[in-house]
Amino acid sequence: MKLNKKISTSLFIGILLTISSAINAQDFVKVATQGTTKVLIENDQVRVVQIETAPGEVTPWHSHPDYLLYALTDGKLETTDKGKPPTVLNLKAGEALFMPAVTHMAKNVGTTTVKLILTELKPAIKK
Repeated sequence: MKLNKKISTSLFIGILLTISSAINAQDFVKVATQGTTKVLIENDQVRVVQIETAPGEVTPWHSHPDYLLYALTDGKLETTDKGKPPTVLNLKAGEALFMPAVTHMAKNVGTTTVKLILTELKPAIKK
């Protein structure tokens, strides 16, 4: 009886943690400072977004599926993935990066406005 109760409690806690992480993981277009993002195209396969972030600007916690970054300008972004220490991306204009799905926050720690094109790859829909 005690073992069943412990298993049930563990499962319940696991479900709550899963739900809470999904709730905390917001759409970055919705949490970004107004005017800093522009959706260029969105369909069931991709979302392409133009981003401009000024020095010191912070984008709060948000999530992406797998995505590609294309730097339009040089810049320096600090990203903090959930549960990990911050890392700094030193971007060069014309550089392209593949990034795996993530929940993170980002801050422009450079001295110039960073301009990017971000392409999110949406999961395939099974038919």
